Amino acid sequence: MSPLMPADTLPASAGALLVTPRAGARDVRPGLAGVDPNALAAWMLERGEAAYRARQVADFLWGRGAVSFEEMRTLPAALRDGLVAAFRADTLVETTVLPADAGLTEKALHRLDDGRLVESVLMRYPARDGLRERNTVCISSQAGCAVGCPFCATGELGFLRDLETAEIVDQVRFWRRRLTPLGARVTNVVFMGMGEPLLNVEPVLAAAAALSDPRRFGLGARHITLSTSGVVPGMERLTALRPQYTLAVSLHAARPALRDVLVPLNRRYPVDAVVAAATAYADATGRRISYEVVLIDGINDTDRDAAEMARLLRGRLAHVNLIPMNPVAHTPWRPSPPERLAAFADALRASGLATTIRRNRGLEIGAACGQLAADQAAAPTPAAVGRRRERLERESAAALAGGGA
Repeated sequence: MSPLMPADTLPASAGALLVTPRAGARDVRPGLAGVDPNALAAWMLERGEAAYRARQVADFLWGRGAVSFEEMRTLPAALRDGLVAAFRADTLVETTVLPADAGLTEKALHRLDDGRLVESVLMRYPARDGLRERNTVCISSQAGCAVGCPFCATGELGFLRDLETAEIVDQVRFWRRRLTPLGARVTNVVFMGMGEPLLNVEPVLAAAAALSDPRRFGLGARHITLSTSGVVPGMERLTALRPQYTLAVSLHAARPALRDVLVPLNRRYPVDAVVAAATAYADATGRRISYEVVLIDGINDTDRDAAEMARLLRGRLAHVNLIPMNPVAHTPWRPSPPERLAAFADALRASGLATTIRRNRGLEIGAACGQLAADQAAAPTPAAVGRRRERLERESAAALAGGGA
């Protein structure tokens, strides 16, 4: 658990609905993709190895996508044995891939060393209308999630554990290996999979540094997006570092009472504080903030909600992404219809806010974060589902009925 949010300060509504399998033993060896190049060079020096051996290992790991030390055949056998004893070449023990959208979307379910499951998604966008081809990878930063947003499948799992730096980076390396034979490459990485990235802030920052390091993965910092549901200390940490990553804030509602229902973290970090912290990041870096809004029929897609969001964000360096809710089991809500999405977008644009309606990808394979992992968990009892639905309906009705809240 991140020190930013200890267990006793989690939102009251956070917690598992599904019953997840017990984790097994952990492999104590760090993943090589999470080891800083200087640390690897120091390890080589301690063993009496030449400095160029660290560069050889890096070439195998980052240039050739090696997943085992046996692939590093130009290294002496004794050195390979030492590397095996000290590190893991890859932290993804097993991966299952499901395709969708005529092959343009693929979702991977990765099994880690302790049996925990995390997901990543590849979304391919062919070149068209003068735009270059894009291959965006969405990755997880935690197994499960502590925030407990009720429209999110990961929230149903509850928090299981933080991912190590290598476990995050190896998801991207997996997709690079899959794209290379096609003559394609990863062009964008978004930390929008399972988990709250800024509740695992140090491994996430280390992973982003590895991905943007020219000596390692080599992706430009501006092609990396870090998302958060509103962890203010994590955003302040980012602002102090002034990186060029894009910051995406899961906003979902401008009215505090309604956002309390949709994003339980709002009770700890209220929406005004969240937007202020995001604005400080924009001011420090010159990077536009992406505000993500999942629209739910009759809940947060009203004219009033559009007006409140326009008031909150008007005049800020911001772009709003409107996303129809993915159908999630055990939740009583439905996605907003296309006409409501369009009306909401029009209202924001009329206030001067750049706004995009995002099309969901991979619906037939459950591509929303957490859906495949949730399928592996034991189903909750009908009584638990009923209590959850009743609570959500009661809380959302109260929030909708509130005056200025």
